[in-house]
Order: sequence, then C-alpha cells, then structure tokens
Amino acid sequence: MEYVGRVPAAPLDQFIDDIYCLTGVPRHRLMSVPPMPSAHFFLHLSGPVRLWDSDSSVPLAVFTEAWFMGVWTRRFLFEYPPRVRLVGVHFKPWGMSPFVGVPADELRDRWAPADAVWQRSADRIRDRVGDAASAAETLRVLEEELRSRLADAPARGLDLVRHTGRRLESAHGAIPVAALADAAGVSGNHLANMFRTHVGVTPKRMARIYRFARLILSVDALRPVDWSELAQTAGYFDHAHFSREFKDFTGHTPTEYLALRRRFPTERGGPHDDGPMPAD
Repeated sequence: MEYVGRVPAAPLDQFIDDIYCLTGVPRHRLMSVPPMPSAHFFLHLSGPVRLWDSDSSVPLAVFTEAWFMGVWTRRFLFEYPPRVRLVGVHFKPWGMSPFVGVPADELRDRWAPADAVWQRSADRIRDRVGDAASAAETLRVLEEELRSRLADAPARGLDLVRHTGRRLESAHGAIPVAALADAAGVSGNHLANMFRTHVGVTPKRMARIYRFARLILSVDALRPVDWSELAQTAGYFDHAHFSREFKDFTGHTPTEYLALRRRFPTERGGPHDDGPMPAD
C-alpha cells in the first residue's frame, strides 16, 4: 500500500503525530495490533473494516465510514477491505482530548463511530475529503477540519498532561510516576485523575505502553535478538513479568513474535511501522 503523510502545522503538532492517506491493496488483510502510545481517527472511503477486541466478550464491530479509537491497553484485530482508501489521524496519547469534548477514559479500549463524537459530521467530512483530487489536497482538507475543531482554550489539566506526557515519551516510560508528580508540583492522585480524563489511562499504565513500544521498535528482525538485553534496556528487570506482558500485548511469546517478523517483514514508511503484525 502507498502511504502519504506529514506532521501538521502548529498548533496541531502539539497533539498529532501525523495525518495520512493509505491507499492500495493490503499485503495482509487481518492485522493484530498491540497497545501503542497513540489514539486515532479513521475515515474509510472504500469497503467496511472489521474490528475485534482480544476480549472475546466484546462483539465484533463493522465500520463503513469514520470512527475514533482511544488509547488501547490490550491488543485488538482489524481487517482491511480488499482495497484500501483510508484517511487517518495519529494522535499523541493526550492529543484527542481537545478535539472531541469527551473524557478520554470513555474511549479507552473502545472504538466509536465519528457521528457519536462529532454529531452528524461524517458525511460532510467524507464529501470534502472524497472530492479531493490528490493526497496532498486530502491532507490539506483534513488539517483544515482538525484546525476548525481544536478547542480555543485547553481544558483543565491538559497542559499538565502534555508536559508530563512528553517527559514520559522522551524517557520511553522509564521515569517514576512519583518523580513526574513531584516535578509538576501536584499529587500523584491528581496527576492520575488528569491522565484518565485526557489520555484515558493513568501515567503508570502509559509508562508501561511507552516501555513496550520502545522494546518493539528496537527489534531488528534481520539480526540475532538478545531478548534479555532488549528487555533490560527498555526497563524490564523481571524476566517473568516481561514474558507475561509480551504475551498479553502481542498474543505471542518473544520467539514466536520474532519468527513472525522474519516471515512477514514490516512495510516501512507507513503510520503503523512495527506495531501491527499479520494475523492471517
């Protein structure tokens, strides 16, 4: 598939990692996605997309238009249509908050149709984006739409979450939450409450996701992998805990995951990179 994307201009870049278009025939239609430090908006201009929670009690979801996804703390699966034409927004963990007006914990581990969040707007966005003649024009329209929806003033606690979230990001989660709270001059409970509101998870859970993302992105499947060294570098000092979390987040043991990566090399240059893996 072809990926065309870019970082939006300020002030959107404070909240969004990239906006992108993804088009073409997918190499693999069914993908397994581990928890990653991000939230998403998707607009599909082709066939329906199916999504499964790794919690089997959650029913299958089928989307034909636009939807939001908050931060996920467990893996999920999605299935591309036979041909993809998708427009997406890759939000920073706290980045969806000033656009949707919904507490982030209501979208944690959940997907929601865009009209449930931006009432009666999916068709209008689809019409504007669908009429764009090129990927560049599509991204211009999408950026304009996002700019129009950015709140005029930050909600209570968002600046605090952005500041501490950036520290977590730069440290790959390897910073004690108590140190974050002390540096910000707030209590640990207050910081946790603000993270639940604007990210959907506590700073401790967010640190776990950043730590895991660092581990996954450091794997070079073309070379021998020393899992003990990678795990320790990423901040896992208990091998049993590392093994359990890896299996929970990917559905595979480290050895199985590496074999899968070698069998199905990731397509570089896209918005997903080393996160999702083929599940079919």
